[in-house]
Amino acid sequence: MRILFVGDIDGSPGRTALANALPALREEWQGFDFVVVNCENAAAGKGMTGKILEEFLALGVDGMTSGNHIWDKNAFYPILDEETRVLRPANYPPECPGTGATVLQRNGKKLGLVNLQGRVFMPPIDCPFHCADALLEELRAKEGNALPVLVDFHAEATSEKKALALYLDGRVSAVLGTHTHVQTADEQILPGGTAFLSDVGMTGGHGGVIGVTAETVLPRYLTGLPSRFEVCGESPCVNAAVLEIDESTGAALRIARVFRRMDSL
Repeated sequence: MRILFVGDIDGSPGRTALANALPALREEWQGFDFVVVNCENAAAGKGMTGKILEEFLALGVDGMTSGNHIWDKNAFYPILDEETRVLRPANYPPECPGTGATVLQRNGKKLGLVNLQGRVFMPPIDCPFHCADALLEELRAKEGNALPVLVDFHAEATSEKKALALYLDGRVSAVLGTHTHVQTADEQILPGGTAFLSDVGMTGGHGGVIGVTAETVLPRYLTGLPSRFEVCGESPCVNAAVLEIDESTGAALRIARVFRRMDSL
């Protein structure tokens, strides 16, 4: 099984970069069984909309994960309850809209998808470690132990991300970090067969500060006063990871980082 996971898609520059890059990536890797994207910044850098959901589905995206910014657009809450292909972090309280785990199905193949959020330098929500235990127990009871499972861990601290990956090593196919918008260079397959990358990075404009224009970020650092951030369209890039999974065991066979600079949008 070959999976493409695309890091935080930031605004219209990120969506355009994804649309432009997908055909070439599919050709280069001889197709993907599943395409998953992190969508929490897809709507002008904050949140998600129904229109963008349809846009992603039209591109052939199979599943979408998110993070703390999925709550930025209230109008999307009902869609979270209805559309199981879009996840919010599972360790938010159960009263919150949506779900944090699903099983994607395509061409007779299945992929478990889990979305969790960290607590270090992040909002105080439920424990992602214990939440992962409960979700995996539920998934295994329904689908069997060999089900490939991909975890998007939306977290700030690299230490927390690595800790969760080691905690889940041998129980999931991959733990991929999101949130920081900066791709790390620590891709590896852990001893138990779980692929890990601290942060997949950001798909969007890399010419500013983690997806925001320098002109709207710098005043906040210089003065300490609030400033309205604007999505950066300069130097668009696609940040992603490609996973190859042994379907008979769920173990990762390969993880490869993707950092593709787009000539133009």
